[in-house]
Amino acid sequence: MSAVLPSLVLCVYGFFSSMRPSEPFLTAYLMGPDQNLTETQVVNEIYPVWTYSYLVLLFPVFLLTDFLCYKPVLVLQACSLLVTYVMLWQARGLQAMQLLEFFFGVATASEVAYYSYIYSVVEPAQYQRVTGYCRGVTLLGSAVGSLIGQLLVSVAEAPLLTLVIITVASATVAFVAPWFLPTPRRSLFFHRSSGPAEDLASSGSSTSPARQGEESESTSMVSRSSVTAGGSRGLREVLQVLLEDFLQCYRSRLLLAWSVWWALATCGYFLVLNYAQALWETIHPSREGLTLYNGYVETLATLLGALAAFLVGYLPLSWSVWGELVLCVLSLLMAVCVLVMDLLKDIWVCYGLYVLFRTTYMLLITMATFQIAASLSMQRYALVFGVNTLVALLLQTLLTVIVVDSAGLGLDVYTQFLVYGAYFSVISVVFLLAGLCRLTSIRRSKQDQAGVPAEPCDGPTGPCRNT
Repeated sequence: MSAVLPSLVLCVYGFFSSMRPSEPFLTAYLMGPDQNLTETQVVNEIYPVWTYSYLVLLFPVFLLTDFLCYKPVLVLQACSLLVTYVMLWQARGLQAMQLLEFFFGVATASEVAYYSYIYSVVEPAQYQRVTGYCRGVTLLGSAVGSLIGQLLVSVAEAPLLTLVIITVASATVAFVAPWFLPTPRRSLFFHRSSGPAEDLASSGSSTSPARQGEESESTSMVSRSSVTAGGSRGLREVLQVLLEDFLQCYRSRLLLAWSVWWALATCGYFLVLNYAQALWETIHPSREGLTLYNGYVETLATLLGALAAFLVGYLPLSWSVWGELVLCVLSLLMAVCVLVMDLLKDIWVCYGLYVLFRTTYMLLITMATFQIAASLSMQRYALVFGVNTLVALLLQTLLTVIVVDSAGLGLDVYTQFLVYGAYFSVISVVFLLAGLCRLTSIRRSKQDQAGVPAEPCDGPTGPCRNT
């Protein structure tokens, strides 16, 4: 199957599904005259529903995506996005907005279909290129949507309801696009057209020599656990393969370290992004006629994040030695950003530090992606990505229940951001200790190698030992 048509359709879908002019102004819209909801309702009762629905749906949708060969779940995601923004436009009231958040959770959980579909219709040699296209076009769509929204608010003085209507139009175009996709005949787990060892060899052909031993072990293990690789598998067999792969993957110390950071930091990142607009609205309330610049901020953060992700590949650093300490320093920077935003309560400081926070996260998550993907097949990368995201959502749900939800502490937004800043500080301390342990281990290893005596030799006067 030619990759041109599906790649083009996916790019169209990714652009329009991400182009949401209303997104940077969502909190202001919900708390404004169109919806007339209170801060407590928006922050403590509506937004948490997305976290809960995303968590509950993530694993079932992950399996369903593979079983149905992606396209039906892509259509489901497009439909959920359209329902979400039609409800935002037409529906009113607390319960309606909570139901809206559920549909958005369905759309978010279904995102795995967008990033998985292309791997079923192109050859492994094209994975990197088409992944770049798909991810790049979603970032472009997000940036364009934010910029359009800001220009309409600042220049045209358009009401926020107009942004919601444009978002509905964009979601309608996105809804049409996936129907034109061809249906794949294979998938990563349930329906395979070639053996796993073959797939591993293809996708791992560009890995470094230092990791080829691990790849060989991975290949043989999957081969043993996948007897029916050439056809369809049942649910039980797929779950068994996933469990065996899970145990094999997380035995690697390097992969485990990056995965732990991924899960911990993504949890905090989601929380900050979810409630940043609530913090801005509290500091700089649009209800008092103050001009919002959220769209410019989101556009700049998206573009700088994309640039940071691009520059990661050019950083000359030995990640196996210094990786934990880099994670420590940059996690501390993220903690400082969150705490200063909260303590100074200045909208321009908040805007600037939010951009720095998102750029730093995009830099680090791209590093983590490279480090994890370099030693894994596409099948195992999908598994590790799913597990890391699931752990992040479990942590996010726990913090949401305790800190945000009205059923828990129901803290105000200022206190919430103190908690999030402290959370990133703890992450920094964890990886400081891990980095110091790593450096100590390397130093001891070098000392042990330097102190090992050479092999004995026979000299003219008898046996001798070089030291």
